[in-house]
Amino acid sequence: MLILGIDDSGRGPVIGPMILVGVLIDSELEKELRQLGVKDSKKLTPRRREILAEIIRKKAFSYHISIISPKEIDGKTNAGINLNRIEAIKAGEIINKMNKGLDKIIVIVDCPSPNARKWRAILMSHITNTENLELYCEHKADSNHIAVAAASILAKSTREKEVGKIKRKLGLDFGSGYPSDPRTKEFLKNHSSKFKKDGIFRETWVTWRKVNGEKKQKKLSSF
Repeated sequence: MLILGIDDSGRGPVIGPMILVGVLIDSELEKELRQLGVKDSKKLTPRRREILAEIIRKKAFSYHISIISPKEIDGKTNAGINLNRIEAIKAGEIINKMNKGLDKIIVIVDCPSPNARKWRAILMSHITNTENLELYCEHKADSNHIAVAAASILAKSTREKEVGKIKRKLGLDFGSGYPSDPRTKEFLKNHSSKFKKDGIFRETWVTWRKVNGEKKQKKLSSF
């Protein structure tokens, strides 16, 4: 039986893209990946994660990586499409691409919404062929299913590479890009206006609006 695991990385950051990955394996490869130590990417060191990411790329039946830019996230958010629905749309696209020509497939998605049943229904509406698949949307699926853990590793690896590209382009280290990161906060405070046109910020995020709202207020109060 073929198993397609899907997971994300970078839902919450104010800087950089969100990554969604699908990894297709079978039960034999599932056993092998478990023995190699594949598990939730958050439980792995960066070095071990990269080693396993390379193994997964080589051994998986197939995989697909979707990179959702800050511009796309902002555009959909401004159109009234929240992040959970964006992820459902993108997960549907991955399933549609990877489900071609398969007789039977189990799909397991790490659910981003508190309401797994409702989110599953939204995801189903974006899948073109549902006759040959069993779809499961679970919380903590990356801890409970090897296929999803493999997807989480590729997603995290890809996100880190994309963040690295941004840092090299800017010549500055802004940390993880998450709002709680002190380096990210400092970077936003000092450089958000300078790099606004580079397309690296999620400008619909409260963190961005708060920083830039404070800047505007300071300018007004200086007159």
